[in-house]
Order: sequence, then structure tokens, then C-alpha cells
Amino acid sequence: MTDLVIRQDIDGIALLTLNRPDKLNALNVALFNELHAHAENIARQPDEIGCVVIKGAGRCFAAGHDLGDIAAGEKLPRPNFQAKVIEVLTQLPQPVISAVHGHCYTGALELALAGDLIVASANAKFADTHGKWALQPVWGISQRLPRKIGNAKATEMMLTARTYTAAQALDMGLVVQVFDDDAFEAEVVAYCREMLKNSWHSLRGYKALLSGTDGMSLTEGLAFEVDNGAGTGPDMAERIAGFGKKN
Repeated sequence: MTDLVIRQDIDGIALLTLNRPDKLNALNVALFNELHAHAENIARQPDEIGCVVIKGAGRCFAAGHDLGDIAAGEKLPRPNFQAKVIEVLTQLPQPVISAVHGHCYTGALELALAGDLIVASANAKFADTHGKWALQPVWGISQRLPRKIGNAKATEMMLTARTYTAAQALDMGLVVQVFDDDAFEAEVVAYCREMLKNSWHSLRGYKALLSGTDGMSLTEGLAFEVDNGAGTGPDMAERIAGFGKKN
């Protein structure tokens, strides 16, 4: 494996950094190959890794799909390869956080939508520019974006190719937190540490319930929660005992 995606583990957080800064982290097949390998490894480490962060090196998260690769007729290892890698990321048992700074356009936004949550630096910019290039999405944005922000705003993003600031993305629910540019990575790690203070068993269970009930009616979802919940975790007794000692 080369270094197009760098993994760094910090206190149960797996930081995956897209590492083509000279190309604004434009997404090519080789990068997706490495991202896939990292995701498969992390999927086998639920007890060592509590959450995953996808971020970019250099000036931005990613400028999008590498148009040079498209023009050259990129060769995929199998059909719909990038879409399947994004799906592998969405299906990780651990919560996935997309940490966006700078540009996050089109294919990069499709990758960011693999995150259960998107957080942004104040300088982040988001857009879906498929229409500018006479392209149609095949990495999932037409399905994931409306589910994230609602049909009307997603339609606006897709049809206008307009660029949105981090503040606008926060208002529309695309991102959940906006952090200062100068402290962005530290703030992201602190955000993850706050999450990981809770039971990792519960975090994985919540993600499974949210994923498993996506698209269900309320009645179906309530039944799924009862029948498919992960139950109590192995750390429940210790956590409750610790609460009693504090009081």
C-alpha cells in the first residue's frame, strides 16, 4: 500500500487522510483502492476502533472526482467500484465522521456523505457540480443527499450546481458542527473523544438501528428497534456501578 490514504489511530479514533494534496485530493482509482483496504481492516477492529474520521490533507477535503482520470478512461477493478467502496464505508460498524475543510465538490461530497455525521471547518465549501460537466451521479448523491437535507434543498444543490458555505451547510443540516479553521483537527478529535466516552457497544447499536430502519415507516421502525436492538453491553454493569459511586 502506498500513501494516498494515511491511517493514524488516536485513542480509538481511526483518522483516514486523503493524501493527494498536490491534486487537491482529487479522487482517483488508486486512492479508492487504498480507502477500501483501510475500511476492510477497520471493519475487523470494532473493539480497537470506536469511530472513523475521513479527512483531507493540505488545502481541502477533496476537489472531487479526478477529471483527468475520467478523460483518460479510468480502468476500474470492477463495475461501480467507487460506489461500492463508499458503501463499504457506510456499512462500517463504527460511526464514521467526515471532517471537511476547504473544497468538497461533487464526488468529494458523495464520499463525505458516507459519514454518519459531517463536521466542517469554517472555510468549507460544498457543491454538486455534475451538471457543469454533463455528468450523472453514480456514487449515490441522488439518494443520500435528499435523505440528509430533504428533497427540496438537495434538488436545488443538484440543479443549480451552486456553492454553499459551511454556515449555509449547517443551516440546511448537511453538517452538524462548524469549527474554527485554525483548530479544526484538534476540534474534530475532541468531538470524537466526547462520543467515545459513551459505550462503544451503544454507538455501534445506534448506528445499526439507524441504518436498518432507513426508509421504514414509524410502525416498522419501532418493531425493528424492539426485535433487532443490540441489547445491553458488556460494560453496562461497570458503568452503572461507576455512576452509583459518583452519587
